[in-house]
This record gives sequence, C-alpha cells and structure tokens, in this order.
Amino acid sequence: MALRSLESLFSAFDQLTVLIVGDVMVDSYLWGKSTRLSPEAPVPIVNVLSSEKRLGGAANVALNVQALGATTLLCSVIGTDKDGSDFIALLEENNLSTEGIIQSPDRVTTVKQRILSGGQQLLRLDSEIETDLLTHENQHLLARFEELLVRADVVIFQDYDKGVLSEQNIAQLIALAQHKNIPTVVDPKKKNFLRYKGCALFKPNLKELKEGLKVEFADANLAAFEQAVANLQNLLETENILVTLSERGVFCAAGKNKTYIDAHLRTISDVSGAGDTVISIAAVCMALNLPLPLLAELSNLGGGLVCEEIGVVPIDKVKLYQEAKENKILANYPALTV
Repeated sequence: MALRSLESLFSAFDQLTVLIVGDVMVDSYLWGKSTRLSPEAPVPIVNVLSSEKRLGGAANVALNVQALGATTLLCSVIGTDKDGSDFIALLEENNLSTEGIIQSPDRVTTVKQRILSGGQQLLRLDSEIETDLLTHENQHLLARFEELLVRADVVIFQDYDKGVLSEQNIAQLIALAQHKNIPTVVDPKKKNFLRYKGCALFKPNLKELKEGLKVEFADANLAAFEQAVANLQNLLETENILVTLSERGVFCAAGKNKTYIDAHLRTISDVSGAGDTVISIAAVCMALNLPLPLLAELSNLGGGLVCEEIGVVPIDKVKLYQEAKENKILANYPALTV
C-alpha cells in the first residue's frame, strides 16, 4: 500500500493487530482532603473523597495501541485474587480482549495504590510479586502467546521487572516471533536489559541505557552517548535503537545512521505514561516498515502530547494527526510504501 498522505498512514494503523506481552497492573487512586496530622503518629489524616482504578503497565500500552486504531491483544499472568478480577473487569470496560490473560493462584496481581490530597501524592502502596513465573505459569504464557501470535503484525515486550518476562522466556518469545517474521519492539527495564537479543527495535530512555550498560557519562557528552548506543546494538544484535531523551527529544540509530530529533515546546503537566505512548506508536510504525527517523518523529510527537495531560492517559489520535500535519512529518518521505 502506498502512503501518499498522512491520512493513508493513520488509516493503515486501523488495519494492524498488535500483540503486547509483559507485566500488567492496576493503578489505584484515592483522592482525599487532608487538614491535620494524626495524634497517633506524625502523618496526615486523609478524609476520602473519591477513588478510581485504571489499567496500568502493559495494559496502559494496550490502551494506547487501541487509541491509535489498531486491534490489541494482551498476554500476561495475574493472580486469581480480587485485584485480578478487578483487572479483568477493567479490560472488559475498555473493550480490550481478555483471551491472553492467564490467572494463577500462585501469583498476586500487581496493584499500585496512590493516596493524593491537594493535588499532591502523599503515599504509594505497592502490592506485587517480582519473582519469575513458575514453570507451569511460563508454559501457559508461551502457549497462549503462540496462539495469539498468528494474528499479530508486531509484538511489544513491555517489561516492568515484575517477573512475567524473564531471561528464559524472552529468548523463546522472540524466537517464536522471528519464525513468523513478525517484528518485535522492546520497552525494557533493568533486570532483563540485555536479554532481548535479535529484537527488531529496542527503546530505552537515557537513564535505562546507562543503568543497563553500567556506564556513566554527562548527558551533553554525545560521543560517549553514541558509543553506548553502538555497544548496545552489538550486544543485542539489532540495528534499530530508539532512545528517549526527555526534554531533549529522541535519538534513533538505524545501523550506522544516527538521527537526533528535538522535543517540541510544550506545557508539561505530567510525564507519566509517555514511554507507553512512545512504544505504542513505534510498534505500529514498525509493523508498517516505516523508516526509523519517521517512526522516531511520530513517537516523539505522541510522547510530548500525553505529557500535556494530567495523569496517565492514552494518546489522542486526532491530536496526533493534527500535530503531524502541522509539522509536515511526511515532507522528507515522498515515496513511502508499505
């Protein structure tokens, strides 16, 4: 299909199916009013006004992919606890498929509960398990992934170091995708950083890059930064690296070709969830085999847009289209075809 316009590119997203595998969670929010300290301890008393539960982790990536128009398949392992039931209900409320979700009595569902007052977070309570999947859980995950893979155009690995993705199964999952010539894009965390050999695209942020390679350099030292990216390409045996640089934009390396893309001037309200948006846009662009600099430009726009919103929100496809049009994002790619 020829992408003769931005409209045809955005319409192409609607024809895609994206399989997301990784750590899912429930983001729980409790809003209240605090006017005094407890007589029992020097902590604030919060009178509860409202509460809400939202999809988090890899499930927030699923919301972003869905917002782009693509069909979403989510594959993960959660508990058989009440939080697991709440998670399933949230998927159904958001019209997301539950067929890839495995529930295990040996696992707890990850929940991050935030207590807020006066627009400020007072406390976060995490309920989670970070150990790798048990043998039977991993077998079920691999089997479910393989079943869903036949429908996928691209796979996202969304790793939060909560144990669903491990040294053992990452290699197996990538091999399954490679066997079917399905590209794999990775949003990594520290524990498994160098386990994603052979992936099609690897997307760390600058902090994760330094931690994952155990290197340190000044952010302004571009020579050291580019050398770190080149080392990462060699270690992962992949050509395509996309590094988000916060307020400095993004950097991408396709083989030896390097591109820096500046961030756009914005009023930043909340950076939470921006990485989820970036990997979602990157994935649909990889599925369409777009040039990496174009993928990076569009991902950069989307990541910035969600930072203008308060809280973790999925990308607004209409706003993304409008910004891409204003910035003439296809100007340098007159002969695009997918």
